[in-house]
Amino acid sequence: MTKLDRITVDPELMNGQPCIRGMRITVRRVLESLALYPGRAELRQEYPDLEDEDIRQALAYAAANLDDQTIDLTAA
Repeated sequence: MTKLDRITVDPELMNGQPCIRGMRITVRRVLESLALYPGRAELRQEYPDLEDEDIRQALAYAAANLDDQTIDLTAA
């Protein structure tokens, strides 16, 4: 199992959503931003406090929380 020490969950912060290092940046926001910005330079401009390890752990957290269910994309 990958160490995810930068992912924090606090019921008092962002309604308990998983965040990066206790900041008000959710894992979901990091993933959405990675999809939106073609390069990490733009992502860093938007979130200068993010580090490479934060991004890596956000991706690892998301992958670990996906189940192995198959979704038919033609039906979606």
